[in-house]
Parts: sequence; C-alpha cells; structure tokens
Amino acid sequence: MSSYVDATSGAVEHCEAMAALHADLAETYNKVANLCRQKLWHQLTLTILPFVSNPANLRTTSEGINSFLALYDKVVTTVDKKLNSLSLARVASSVADSLIASDGTAAKAVLENLLTQSVRLGAPATLYVESKLHLLILNLLEQSGGELEKSQLQTIKDSLKSNKSKLQEMNVDTSTTMVYSSHYECAMKYRKAVGPPEAFFQEALAYLNYTPIDQMDSPHDFAMDLSLAALTGDRVFHFGQVVMTPILNYLEGTSESWLMEFMHAMVKGDVVIFNKLSEKYAAQIQLQPALVHRAAAVKEKITLLALVNMVFQRASAERTLTFDEVAERIHIHLDQVELVVMRALSLGLVEGSIDQVSQTVEVTWVMARTLTQDQVKDMSSRIGEWAVKVSKTADYMGERTPALFA
Repeated sequence: MSSYVDATSGAVEHCEAMAALHADLAETYNKVANLCRQKLWHQLTLTILPFVSNPANLRTTSEGINSFLALYDKVVTTVDKKLNSLSLARVASSVADSLIASDGTAAKAVLENLLTQSVRLGAPATLYVESKLHLLILNLLEQSGGELEKSQLQTIKDSLKSNKSKLQEMNVDTSTTMVYSSHYECAMKYRKAVGPPEAFFQEALAYLNYTPIDQMDSPHDFAMDLSLAALTGDRVFHFGQVVMTPILNYLEGTSESWLMEFMHAMVKGDVVIFNKLSEKYAAQIQLQPALVHRAAAVKEKITLLALVNMVFQRASAERTLTFDEVAERIHIHLDQVELVVMRALSLGLVEGSIDQVSQTVEVTWVMARTLTQDQVKDMSSRIGEWAVKVSKTADYMGERTPALFA
C-alpha cells in the first residue's frame, strides 16, 4: 500500500474553507485550490501575488487569523520550493505588510523565517527580503513613535552597505529592478530617520530611478520629502533632476504645492521669485522645521544658483563678469560678490578666477546640470547662433585664404 501523502491537500482544504467563508473572494480561493491540484506553480504565483498585494482582499479565517498569513502558511509554504524565489519573497513581503498594523512581531517573523532559507533563495531574493525586513522595522519605529537602539541602526546601516556592493555585481534587468527598488527604499527610509537630508536626497533619487511612481505607497509624501531634502541638503544643487520628473505633479493642487514653486525657482536661480515665495508662504515655511533651521543655507543656495544660471546663460566667450553685474543679477551688495564667487569656486559650481583690481570674475567652466525644457530651448538657440558664426568665419577664411580651403 502506498504511503504517499499529497502535500497540497491541506492547501486545497484551506482554500475551500475560505471560499465558503468569504463568498466575495470565492472565485480566487477556488482558483488557487484548482492550481494546487494541477500543480501549476507559476500560475499559482501569478494568482496569489496580486491577491495578497491588495489590502482590500484581507479578511480573517474562522479562527480570527489574518487571511493573508493563513494563505501563506497553509498554501505558499507547503509548495515554496516549487515557486520562483523572487516571487516567493514578494508574496512574503506583502503578507508581512498586512500584519504591520496588528502584529509587528508576526510581520517580522514572516520575513525572518524566509531568510533562514537564503542559500536556496539566491542573492536577488535574499537581498529583497533583507531590504523589506529592515524597511518594516523602520516603519514599525515610525508607527510607534519610538527610537531604535544604536545596535539596531548599526545593523541596518551595515546591511545597506553590504547589500549595495552586492547590487553593483548584479545585472539590472526587468526581473531584478524590484530588488534595487527595495534596497533604495530602505536606504531612503533609514536616511529619513537618521539624516542628513543630502544623503536622503541621493537615496531618494536612486529609488525614483528604479521605481515606477504608480507603484509607490504615497507619491505625494515622497515628493514632499524629496523637495525638502533638495532645499535643505548640503551641496545639493541639481534641482533639475527632480523637476524634470513627473513626481512634483503630485504636489499640485495640495496644501504642499508651494514646495513645487520653490523647486522651480531654484532651477531657474531666480532670486526675485524666491523672495516673493518666501513672503507669500511664510506661514507654511514656519511649519517645516528643516526649512526654519536651515533658512540661511537655503538662502545661500538660491544665491549660488543665481550665479550659476547667470554664467550658464552667457556665451562661453562672454564669461567675464563685472562685480556690478553679478551684484545686480543675484541681488546682493557689491561687497558680498567676492565672497559669493569664492564660495561657488570652493563648492565646484564654477571654475575661474577673480581679479580684485579690475573687479571682474572670469569663469572658465560651470557645473553640468539637468536642464528644463526652457533651458534646452535657450541652449538650442545659442548653438544655432554659434553655428552661424562658425559658418561666417569659415566663409571669411575661405575668401582670404582659398588655398587652405581648396
């Protein structure tokens, strides 16, 4: 007599029981049961993953257990060796997320238990689960309003550092993009907790690069945090990297839309608009501690960007600026020009020299930037003018030295 026992029999029974208990989800549970019977593991994954990723599908079992956790324990773990490792990791992460509000310990246990199988999971899935586990810990911290112990923070920091080096060895393709996304989401959350804002800004940009906006939990909150980090972060001057993405659109029409206006003012290096916005939104600014505490640094930043834009808008042969021109353009006193230019030189925003005798600044290089559409149009126009000059010069030389152009 055969002693074979079908490991999926318990999974099928669970799904049938849940289908009877929750009629509105019966179709999905019956489908899962049938896929288990037919041993169609890939199709099973494609059914379960979107199901547990949608909070609207969350219920309880007859015993009062979280239905996603029950599905994971009764179905997924019984066939986990048959499933794609990264898909398994994503299912586990969604199940853990569903537990955060009710049982943080159980949520962590789901991911911690899966990590004990890291050898079988492989590098991409293991990195994904580690990132999601640490992100979950940080979210629980934020939810409780407590503070992580230094040892916990150090563990997360060390893991992020180690995983980043592993990511650099991994090939980026459609199947691993989510691994990068989860890593940078965790790194971003860590930096939001411990700072500084410039570090958060860099991690957030990387997260934005690997994550479709429609897959973010809250694009509005992300846009707000990214804008504040850009405005207050030390040595953050590449505002075009943010403005040229659709993310700021999520601030439009909200009570934080004023941040979008400040970001555009920074890109243009427009001190006049910046000052008007500062007066108009003084009350909103006072509600943002980062902007209040870093007010002087933000003011310096718009002044430096005004200088950068002034240089950028000049033709390369016309970049000798008088102190008077600089003072008028960036709205500072004449006796402050030299200090501002020296600051720009020290930060690597421009290269050149100052002539104190003639009261001029000769700029030989200006930092590369991500340009807005208006700035691209302006550059295109200048390139066109340059091309005309080159053509005229060639014609002139051809007329005077025909032998060289024969």
